[in-house]
Amino acid sequence: MWITIIVVGALAGLVGLLILNTRQKMKSLKDVKESDKIKVLTDQNFQNKIKTGLVLVDFWAAWCMPCKMMIPVLNEVAEEAGDKVTIAKVNVDEQKATAAKFGIRSIPTMILFQNGKEVKRIVGVKTKDYLLKEFDRRVSL
Repeated sequence: MWITIIVVGALAGLVGLLILNTRQKMKSLKDVKESDKIKVLTDQNFQNKIKTGLVLVDFWAAWCMPCKMMIPVLNEVAEEAGDKVTIAKVNVDEQKATAAKFGIRSIPTMILFQNGKEVKRIVGVKTKDYLLKEFDRRVSL
């Protein structure tokens, strides 16, 4: 029984250290400038900007560390995807009506629209390769 308590305590301590280490890394993230190729959407222009073609919309907030982790990924995706897809962002703190309309409950949430219709919802931090493969699937349909 004591061995179980010691093992559980050690595991809890290890998990705690991993969480602290991750928090430190996230706090040390520097602000990365967004690519000029990423469109900023508002409650007013949202529908017009997603109605044609393939559009990936990133729902984010300035205080969200995982959202900050996605900035360099989305910058690279915007560069590589070219005209195949439009990359756009919606700040959920500033554009509450749009965030509410799409039921955004956690961020980052990315929604892929094709000709104005939602075709894929992606929650959490993803890699550039993951996103590019999603685009390729949609373009080939």
